[in-house]
This record gives sequence, C-alpha cells and structure tokens, in this order.
Amino acid sequence: MQVAAVILAAGASTRFGSPKQLARFGAGTMLEAVVARAREAGLRPIILVLPPTIAAPRDAVPVVNARPEDGLSRSLRLGIEAVPAEVNAALVLLGDQPTVSLETIRLILAAPRGDRPIVAAVSAIGETAPPVLLMREAFGLAADATGDEGLRSILRERRDAVTTVAVGEHAPDVDTPADLAALRRR
Repeated sequence: MQVAAVILAAGASTRFGSPKQLARFGAGTMLEAVVARAREAGLRPIILVLPPTIAAPRDAVPVVNARPEDGLSRSLRLGIEAVPAEVNAALVLLGDQPTVSLETIRLILAAPRGDRPIVAAVSAIGETAPPVLLMREAFGLAADATGDEGLRSILRERRDAVTTVAVGEHAPDVDTPADLAALRRR
C-alpha cells in the first residue's frame, strides 16, 4: 500500500509572531523536522501545504494555500486533492508538531482497520488528533471540514469510520515562542 504524507503547514503564525515553519529546531527548522519524519516513515509523496511565502524543503511536493486565513480545513482539502490517483492513502501530519514520533506514525500505519477507512491517534485522556490516516475512500470527508479545526469534528461525528490507536500523549503543537522553548528543554 502506498501512503502519502500530507503535512499541513500553511498557518499564518499569528501567535508565534513570525513564520513558525522556519523556526530553528534541532539541526534544521520545525518544518524540516516533520518532513524528515515523513521521509523516515517511507511516506511518498510528501505533500506540503504552505503559505505563498515559504519554500518547501527538498523531496517535498509544495501545494500553496494562498488563503491561510481560511483555516486548517482549506489546507486539508488542498493537500488531499494533491494526492496522486495511484496512492492508496494519506497520513495527515501537522507542520507545527516537530516531535511527532516515528513510532506513532508506524502504529497508525500498522493498525488493523477492518472496514474503517480512518485511523487516528488517541491520547491517554481520550483526545483524538493527528497523525490521521485516511484511506482513499475517506478522502471525500476532507470536503466536509470547516474553519480552523481540520478533521476534529468529522472524527467525533463519524466514530463508526475511525479506528483509534493509543499513543499515550500527542506530540505538542508549537503555537508560540514559549511553546518552542519548552519543547527545546525536553
């Protein structure tokens, strides 16, 4: 089964104060860290939804979201629409989660789905969040996403279509410089 990565990284970074995608993290940027994790997991192609002002790292297929103010749902739709027809599934990742683990990605990819077309990570406190695997038959659900929440409501409303995988805790989002500083101290 071929699985693409769809990395959502077109946010305006208003709380961060500068393009957080380019903030230094480890040996590169936050965005490069997420792309590297997708590469390590063998996801191909790596589709990266970006604002017009950010260039894609090597090996990534850029998809420009010219209206990031329309929210995460627009980026999700653009990313899913860019998945080539021959690809069976897409793993949705967030560009502001540079510590997403390879283990978590592998758990999501290896989860037995049965007839459920979605696999999502669930934390110990019951919160469902990315990474989320969408089989091709679930791609149409991206069209139902609205605002700045991506798949959150859809995952809640369509529980019958979702296999959940316990991951302990989710990789933290980086929304502010303080979030990034805390992540660096870990």
